[in-house]
Amino acid sequence: MQNIDQILADHPFMKGLDAFHIAQLAEMASTATFSASQYIFRSGDFADRCYLLRQGHVAVEIFDARRGPIIVETIGEPNVIGWSWLVEPYNWCFDARAVELTRAVVLDAAQLRNACENDHRFGFEILKRFTQVFAQRLHAARFQLLDVYGANG
Repeated sequence: MQNIDQILADHPFMKGLDAFHIAQLAEMASTATFSASQYIFRSGDFADRCYLLRQGHVAVEIFDARRGPIIVETIGEPNVIGWSWLVEPYNWCFDARAVELTRAVVLDAAQLRNACENDHRFGFEILKRFTQVFAQRLHAARFQLLDVYGANG
C-alpha cells in the first residue's frame, strides 16, 4: 500500500509540486472511501475539505423541488471535487454524490488555506491548478446549457 506522500505525488493534480510541498500536503491529508449513492457533501454546508479522486465517479448535483436531484456533471478519477473551500463564505454550492465505490484523498481546507497564505509561491501554484478546475467546470456547464436549451434556444 502506498503512503499518502506517494499518492499525492502521483496524483495528476499535484504533479510537479516539489517534495517539500507534497510533504506539507500529506500532513493535512487523509483518505476516504464512499459507497455508491453516498453523499460526500451537500449544498449549503460548510466547505471544510477538498477531494482528490483516486477511484470512482462523483455526480455533482443541484436539487430542484419539482424534479429532485439534477446531475450537473459527473467527475471521475483522477480529478478534483470541491473548490468552495477556496471562496468565502466557504459553503458548498452543489451536492456531490458517489456514483460508485469512490476513493479520495481528503485535504483539510483550513490547513490548506493557511499553507497557501503563509507561502505565496505555494498558494499561487494551488490557485493556478484550481483555476484550471474552474475553467473545466465552466466549460462543462456551457455544454450542459446548450444541451438543456438547445443551440437554437
